[in-house]
Amino acid sequence: MQLYIVRHGIAIDREDPKCPPEADRYLTEEGVERTKQVAVAVAALVIHADLMFSSPYVRAMQTAAIFASELEYSKQKVRQTDGLLPGAEPGAFLRELAREKDASTVFCFGHAPHVDGLLAAAVGASRHITSMKKAGVALVELKRLSPPNGQLVWLITPKLIRKAK
Repeated sequence: MQLYIVRHGIAIDREDPKCPPEADRYLTEEGVERTKQVAVAVAALVIHADLMFSSPYVRAMQTAAIFASELEYSKQKVRQTDGLLPGAEPGAFLRELAREKDASTVFCFGHAPHVDGLLAAAVGASRHITSMKKAGVALVELKRLSPPNGQLVWLITPKLIRKAK
């Protein structure tokens, strides 16, 4: 299975007086633009997505919707899961994913540092090996889901995408 782990884009700052509750924080205009740039670049590399999972938080769902649009994946098919919420145990999401026997290309959208923990768990590392940037994407090739046995293939950042243009 190819697992694309995506951190949500730039969201409204917690210190902003207009900031809604944590679950309702949304992407800024800059966040939407940078996320779209990354999604376009990833869509040029990926033929399709079999499944998409997202944290139910607004900013993660918005990020998933941008990627879904670029990958021609129905936004209505993006599955929300508490396994991608901040503070969730990464192994719980990997066990949920293990039930998807027919999926070969899966995208998941979440939050830091959970996405870093998920990546570490997927490659069998005992601690975080990354600190993903907002709208960053990592591709992990999973040979086995339970127990996880994967290899980090690549990791890209929005800054890298902008410099490549």
